[in-house]
Amino acid sequence: MTVQEINANGLEVLQRRYLAKDEQGQPMETVEQMFHRVAETVAKADTKYDGAADWQAVAEKFEKMITDLRFMPNSPTLMNAGRPLGQLSACFVLPVGDSMEEIFDAVKYAALIHKSGGGTGFSFSRLRPQGAMVKSTGGVASGPVSFMRVFNMATEAVKQGGTRRGANMGILRVDHPDIRQFIHCKSQNSDITNFNISVGITDAFMRALAEQTEYPLIDPKSGQAVGRENAQDIFEQIVEAAWRNGEPGIIFLDRLNRDNPLPSLGEIESTNPCGEQPLLPYESCNLGSINLVKMLRQTESGWEIDYPLLAETVADAVHFLDNVIDVNNYPLPMIEETTKAGRKIGLGVMGFADMLLYLNVAYNSPEAVTLAGEIMGFIQSEGRKASRLLAQSRGAFPLFAQSIYRDEEPLRNATITTIAPTGTISMICGVSSGVEPVFAYVYQRNVMDGTKFLEVNPVLRRVLRERGLDNEETLKEIAASDSLRHIPQLPEDIRRVFVAAHDVTPEQHVQIQAAFQQYTDNAVSKTVNFPASASKEDVHKTYLAAYDSGCKGVTIYRDGSREAQVLNRLKPEEAAKAENLTQTPAKVSPRPRPVITQGFTERVKIGCGNLYITVNYDDSGICEVFTSTGKAGGCPSQSEATARLASIALRSGLDVKEIYEQLKGIRCPSTIRQQGLQCTSCPDAIAKVLAKVDAYIKNGHPACGLNAGELPKGKRQAMDDLQVCPDCGAKLEHEGGCVTCRSCGFSRCG
Repeated sequence: MTVQEINANGLEVLQRRYLAKDEQGQPMETVEQMFHRVAETVAKADTKYDGAADWQAVAEKFEKMITDLRFMPNSPTLMNAGRPLGQLSACFVLPVGDSMEEIFDAVKYAALIHKSGGGTGFSFSRLRPQGAMVKSTGGVASGPVSFMRVFNMATEAVKQGGTRRGANMGILRVDHPDIRQFIHCKSQNSDITNFNISVGITDAFMRALAEQTEYPLIDPKSGQAVGRENAQDIFEQIVEAAWRNGEPGIIFLDRLNRDNPLPSLGEIESTNPCGEQPLLPYESCNLGSINLVKMLRQTESGWEIDYPLLAETVADAVHFLDNVIDVNNYPLPMIEETTKAGRKIGLGVMGFADMLLYLNVAYNSPEAVTLAGEIMGFIQSEGRKASRLLAQSRGAFPLFAQSIYRDEEPLRNATITTIAPTGTISMICGVSSGVEPVFAYVYQRNVMDGTKFLEVNPVLRRVLRERGLDNEETLKEIAASDSLRHIPQLPEDIRRVFVAAHDVTPEQHVQIQAAFQQYTDNAVSKTVNFPASASKEDVHKTYLAAYDSGCKGVTIYRDGSREAQVLNRLKPEEAAKAENLTQTPAKVSPRPRPVITQGFTERVKIGCGNLYITVNYDDSGICEVFTSTGKAGGCPSQSEATARLASIALRSGLDVKEIYEQLKGIRCPSTIRQQGLQCTSCPDAIAKVLAKVDAYIKNGHPACGLNAGELPKGKRQAMDDLQVCPDCGAKLEHEGGCVTCRSCGFSRCG
């Protein structure tokens, strides 16, 4: 079999992040070999239930399904199946108990999971509030937020073995005494960076909000009320924080537990890092998504959904995901035991927005909402058929008799459907992510070597070619606009159907999410995107609409609330200068180091002594960075490496701001317990000095703060709010409750 339809961007993502590599970092397999490795490994699980099973035929079926890009498993399965690590699950939930031993057990377990390529969700609601008495020591508790920082640092150290970065979900019940501190714990974008956070909302809280009354705060240790809060005030604080920078999200705890298929095992108190997979403590889930674009067939009258093909794909995907549970190498014995007891799988979709374009249906139309329900209802129904068929030959999941399905026909899996974010796997398949609208139809892509070029949505390009409108002038206008409806030379039907994210009202976002949620066992990961002009009242209404419409949670993002926009949309003046919209520009080489430079040297106190940083510039701007350490030592090799790479990047034409935004905020363990430090690490110190010299050059005088040790408040705040891809420097896309780089494939969630 050959992979014919993966575009250049998808191939680059596969080569950089997925293919097995040798010790020099060079790929040891082709894309076809990777798909074969995955299919063969997963198919062999059939022999567990039938020693004479023709697993090779099953492997061929799985391989064709993946190679045809009809279905794609989650990233850990692609990366690890058939390889020594063998950990195939995307998401886990770990309990955090109210003792030092339980807390640091959870830290250790999370580190092992991150190392294996998974993400973790935690509820910190069991921890006693800040200031509470600790009888065993006579001291006082530091509270949930304090321990979240410990988990965050552990994640920073592990970075998932270099394949995927650690992602965490932190949840606190709205009736926890520390809820105010939790709501605002990420008011600075540089704080607790390895966590998404959500407030666990209860029905009791929502009743108090509707009645404009107070509600009790519950001590998790005693279970007794220890105070009261005004529901309206707390809700408005959640709204204001989310409006400011997108966090916290909210999940509806009682709604999650009403759909809990295994209430005998306890309450669901947390989800995976994107909010779409509610799990019991020590559960994991294996995810995969059907490419809805591949479920279309062309007829004489146009495109239509190929429901027989969709049914076949659903059945094969359920078979595949159930097999994954058996071949998986779990990071902890208790996770294997709990996962196999319920055998939860999460089958979702991607390419929904692109599918609508083929069907000539606008994303923000009632027809799209109806279609969302019809498609997901069909997938859920066919998925349960497939699970029941597997149960006939393999048996129901072990806890079936204790589940909410005990009076029905046996099921192989306690849950079957989930709508997960599909950041990188949708890039592999070349389609829109999850159930999100298309954010931008023409956008700028940054390549690792510093080159930039424009990419065009393939469905739009096909239509423009058919209409004779595929010219650079039109594409430049589209690149410079946030909506096709503002481009008068485009035909009315194109402007109506090719809806971008900001053409969709918050109410319409919620309607789509609710339509999918109605037929989803677990939850739907989706981001409600707001324009920059959205008010806090808009966020307020959206949160209430999500609750009223049956959603299990909601995440919002207001355009511009973090300086790094969702995608790197071009400004009009940039679009006007763009050339070769479909071709990659030639690579650039660093300019030679000038013979004479001028610059500044600053001494910065770091966690292990002093670091001396020299930044030099010439007529073309900053061109090099040098570092040296004081007598106390430090990390000279790492500092020198950082400085050398920064120098090369500067002389290659990369904007200095992109460099210091990448370096700032990196934290070194040596700074954790030292008071009064202005820097969190050597790279952070380099970033601060680069920023000062950059400001000095642009402003033309040292009053910018070069000698004062501080940037002006306005500039400092702008940098604190910037968030770009940590790998390639491109701007990030907020979607599906996750963050994804459409340039290089970086994703916090996979």
